[in-house]
Amino acid sequence: MKNLPDLLAAWSVALWVGGLWAIGYLAAPVLFYHLDDKVVAGALAGRMFAWIGWVGLVLGVWLLLFRLGRFGARAFKQAFFWLALAMWLLTLAQLFGIQPLMQELKDQALPQDVMQSLFRDRFETWHGIASGVYLLQSLLGLALVAKQSTR
Repeated sequence: MKNLPDLLAAWSVALWVGGLWAIGYLAAPVLFYHLDDKVVAGALAGRMFAWIGWVGLVLGVWLLLFRLGRFGARAFKQAFFWLALAMWLLTLAQLFGIQPLMQELKDQALPQDVMQSLFRDRFETWHGIASGVYLLQSLLGLALVAKQSTR
């Protein structure tokens, strides 16, 4: 049987990666499909993306520290460590770079919806970048799941 730190690491991977996939590829599309008000759907999806971002920041730090504590300098030779670090850095970029830029564009568009404003093109560009970063995080997450053995 695994010890508690090993279980916490496995659960952390499951929660972080599962959350990325559940929110990005299930919950957000369902919101946009079923809600008539796309502004509300976007606001709710944005909140969920922010929440999973914060979850990723916390769990990413835990996973990196766990690996360093468990393996010491050998952690730097493991794909798991570098995958987790890449995901964590992408999460930082989303939370503190891309999402604030997108929110600023929304705020500048007020009282209009950003998609009905002069900022539409820039918003769409940043939304595309955010989507690409999120997809990359999600795919790295699948690799993280495959590499999570503690041996």
